[in-house]
Amino acid sequence: MSQVDIYTKGHCPYCHRAKALLTQKQVKFNEIEIDVNPELRDVMIERANGGYTVPQIFIDNQHIGGCDDLFALEAKKELDALLA
Repeated sequence: MSQVDIYTKGHCPYCHRAKALLTQKQVKFNEIEIDVNPELRDVMIERANGGYTVPQIFIDNQHIGGCDDLFALEAKKELDALLA
């Protein structure tokens, strides 16, 4: 199984939606809450090549993007291969 990191904030509906899709797929993920640990926000931005909104999602250290990007991969039937 792939390693999935997702940077989130507690009040973010897109974060909840992305986590719900991963949970539905029974994927374990490492949630990094930048509202709880604001010092990790700069790490997220660097990893995401300047992306500063949440969620920011990484699969095996490959930057996927945000919630819409995750769902686009699912719609194109490409997400399962990345998660395998």
